[in-house]
Amino acid sequence: MAHLGASQRLGDVRSIWDGEGERQNGFPGGGATERPGAAQGPRGGACRTMASVLEMTREEFEELVAEALDRIPPELTRLMDNVAVFVEDEPPAEDPELLGLYEGTPLTERGEWYAGVLPDRITIYRGPTLRLCTSREEVVEETEVTVVHEVAHHFGIDDERLHALGYG
Repeated sequence: MAHLGASQRLGDVRSIWDGEGERQNGFPGGGATERPGAAQGPRGGACRTMASVLEMTREEFEELVAEALDRIPPELTRLMDNVAVFVEDEPPAEDPELLGLYEGTPLTERGEWYAGVLPDRITIYRGPTLRLCTSREEVVEETEVTVVHEVAHHFGIDDERLHALGYG
């Protein structure tokens, strides 16, 4: 689990769960995910070259992330606690293909000591997703997979299990 240095930009908080399944400071309109092999797009499709990157505004991408969060069943979002979701344009330079990142203490590892801490952080990266996908439909699908993947880390589900479930 990587931690941000104090000098790194945190970005805009778009969504925080309050432990009762309610989003606070929601998106407009209501672990890490990385795709190995940059030459392959989502679900095995061809990836665009750098010269033909799919275009989508940050606001449009944030809306896709919000829609993916809204598709998570309410019985699960009610269990989400002290987690903030962010959208950033690019991941850290040392991992340029990173699609998403969960930073925090999974619910399964929290104990009596867990109090008065900053929210866990889920970050979804727009740039790598747009470079990976060849159509808006692929961006929608990949964004949903990435959001579910990172939320699953909040619940303590590891990468091996997520890959087995098709959310790798």
